[in-house]
Amino acid sequence: MTAASERDGPAERKVVRPALADSYEAAFHDTGLRKFLIDLRSHAGASAALARPRLQRAIGVIYRPETERLSHYYHAMLPGQVDYMVHYDTTRAVEPLERSGLWARGEAPETFPSAL
Repeated sequence: MTAASERDGPAERKVVRPALADSYEAAFHDTGLRKFLIDLRSHAGASAALARPRLQRAIGVIYRPETERLSHYYHAMLPGQVDYMVHYDTTRAVEPLERSGLWARGEAPETFPSAL
């Protein structure tokens, strides 16, 4: 994904960590479907299955993996908040019009510099 590490910071190409276990994102990933749309207004079964509160991740222009649980997750109950849910299990970073060397290089692996 493309995001900065701090407000007014440069755009960086980052790797998003896997979803936390008790999140909607993890539940959607566990379906094994690569992409789908759920109409929560007219699909009572889906609404009932998703009715219990879970964590939901929100990533905007800033992404801080080291504080991800505190800075990017909130408690949600999707059927009470949205009419439709679109899920893509895998996406790619939006490419900035003006790519910096930092964006082109990408984020160092989490194990850098040891590569373990």
